[in-house]
Amino acid sequence: MPVTEARAPDLARDPWATLRGLTHARIGLGRAGDALAGADVRALQAAHAQARRAVHATLDPARLALGAPFIAVRSRAPDRGVFVRRPDLGRRLAAPDAERLPCAPCDVLFVIADGLSALAAARQAPGVLEAARAALPGWSIGPVIVAHNARVALGDEIGERIGARCVVMMIGERPGLSAADSLSLYLTWDPKVGRMDSERNCISNIHAHGGMDHDEAAFRLGWLLRGARALGRSGISLKDDSMSARLPPAAP
Repeated sequence: MPVTEARAPDLARDPWATLRGLTHARIGLGRAGDALAGADVRALQAAHAQARRAVHATLDPARLALGAPFIAVRSRAPDRGVFVRRPDLGRRLAAPDAERLPCAPCDVLFVIADGLSALAAARQAPGVLEAARAALPGWSIGPVIVAHNARVALGDEIGERIGARCVVMMIGERPGLSAADSLSLYLTWDPKVGRMDSERNCISNIHAHGGMDHDEAAFRLGWLLRGARALGRSGISLKDDSMSARLPPAAP
């Protein structure tokens, strides 16, 4: 049987080639008969396994290498299994931790929370925190809180008890099939138990797989914090126009 010369794929004839370069979504996958190609199936299975591991992983504060004292707290969810099944328990502090939080009024309080991806908190939060501190000259920053089995609203109770004007939850996002270590920042001005999601601002997709980098996240956070301070509130009243701050002035 004659040996034929292997040829590189003709990308010019692949209508999906350009789009694949713009997204991590699985589009235009190859086929093997009536099924997806084996390589694509294995890649999907690996991504799914990584996402499941991220959801059930626990946050090790030692991996954060914060270099300064922090306060560790837990929600009312006793373990990851209960946390996943009972979101309501992840929104309130365990009673012992609620009682021992100090009253330490400050302009902004940062909470590093595992959320649905402790991996995201460990990989992204320290870098974002460092960049955010540098972007907030003149702001008083409270003690760093590390929260286990935490949902976004847990920051409301933490911020209220400490006396923060604003709380920033740095929390692991629900893993997808393209990034299992993506972080979100949720900003809530005047935090208190019972705040609604419409009273928060969110910066999402902070990760190293084509997502937002730490410096960009800190820049946007600083812009939103200054806007929230000027308005006296956050949420739907506060729009992220941070990109306009980078545009050159219009020509006269």
